[in-house]
Amino acid sequence: MSTALTSAPAPTSTRQDKLRVMVVDDSVVIRGMISRWIGAEPDMEVVASLRTGLDAVNQLERINPDVAVLDIEMPELDGISALPKLLAKKRDLIIIMASTLTRRNAEISFKALSLGASDYIPKPESTREASAAETFRHDLIQKIRHLGAKIRRCAHAHAPASPPLAPAHHDKLRETAARAPLASPAPAAHPAPARRPFSMLAPRVLLIGSSTGGPQALMSLVTEIGPVIDRFPVLITQHMPPTFTTILAEHLARSSRRPAHEAVDGEIVKAGRIYLAPGGRHMKVVRHGAEAAIALDDGPPVNFCKPAVDPLFTSAIDVWQGGIMSVILTGMGSDGMRGGKDIVAAGGSVIAQDEATSVVWGMPGAAANAGICAAILPLNQIAPKLVRLFSGDRS
Repeated sequence: MSTALTSAPAPTSTRQDKLRVMVVDDSVVIRGMISRWIGAEPDMEVVASLRTGLDAVNQLERINPDVAVLDIEMPELDGISALPKLLAKKRDLIIIMASTLTRRNAEISFKALSLGASDYIPKPESTREASAAETFRHDLIQKIRHLGAKIRRCAHAHAPASPPLAPAHHDKLRETAARAPLASPAPAAHPAPARRPFSMLAPRVLLIGSSTGGPQALMSLVTEIGPVIDRFPVLITQHMPPTFTTILAEHLARSSRRPAHEAVDGEIVKAGRIYLAPGGRHMKVVRHGAEAAIALDDGPPVNFCKPAVDPLFTSAIDVWQGGIMSVILTGMGSDGMRGGKDIVAAGGSVIAQDEATSVVWGMPGAAANAGICAAILPLNQIAPKLVRLFSGDRS
């Protein structure tokens, strides 16, 4: 899986403000490899390399990491069992779940997100394959850096640090995490990005792009836009590998109570359905007579991602012209911004998730700062706005 993030130079850091990373994996090879990668970065350091979840729970307070890379399958205490215990001791700990790409582990990773994990990353089947290992390294380092930077900003904004969350209150945290990633503090004040009016053209399709934090945001969003789904097609690109998108489609179907599935090449796009770009392939749309059809593309990554949001956004213009409503949710990088510009130029509209409710304000921030958005909204305000817009409100 890729993160849609260009490999920008790492920020310089003093020893005192390096991100403190705890690596927890029962494989000595994986622990050593990840530790070497992190040790080579100027802005982060490995403060512990542990074999089991039990070791991590027992040593957490002494180690006091900012970020934990947590394997799913371990002896004594596996990752999914260790997760709530770690968050009970340190509620602002960034936890990135790591697992091999199996259906079972994909299911567990989704469960981990609902329990408060910040993100997940699939481990390559074989670290001997250079390209797979390099993709894993790139994605992991970027996730650590960007998720860790957010927690550092939170810590500085709320110093002194909050005490650990008592176990009795942890259910509340898990419940919040399961609903949506809304626990972030307000970001530092800066000039508000320019907004443009919503298109006066009636929207005929809803396109959504998302990445880091996207699964939680998507499940929250589709729960509330039933009236839109019933009358219009909804197409989603979430940066995710194969197997994970299969599971996400099933979760979206349950959350929305509407048909949702990984898109199939050549199928006709119909109202009342949610189409999800399958992991490892770009999802585009093409004209098929008077209708729209799915066109899956096995071309190279776009914005370091496959699937990527820009190919969906740009391809949709030929089918729906200005009748496109697009939404860019939480995620690293800038994927969706160029496609969003094209949509606006064709007469459509873009909504971005705001910074405070985004796990990472990369993708929506890029769109907002490009001045292409008609609205920049907290996650819980996007669905009501979409329902109004698709019902004829153009304000």
